[in-house]
Amino acid sequence: MDDLKRQIKELIISALELEDIKPEAIKDAEPIFGAGLGLDSIDALELGVAIKKKFGVKFSAESEDNKKHFASVDALAAYIGSAMAGGRA
Repeated sequence: MDDLKRQIKELIISALELEDIKPEAIKDAEPIFGAGLGLDSIDALELGVAIKKKFGVKFSAESEDNKKHFASVDALAAYIGSAMAGGRA
């Protein structure tokens, strides 16, 4: 799981061009949007596309759970890990 979290942090940085942030500066449980990294809904779309490309995991635009999945690196790792293991990707 730690490797997955590291990959997610690196993906956040590269996909959103956050060159001034290092992966270790992103806390696993810290909110990604709003008060955390300060990302917005456009960033969420870009990140969702990058996650789909890298991990093959899809997010439904209609899903109420998206906000929960994108809450933190921990939440993304749990969703991606579960989707990849369960074949829901």
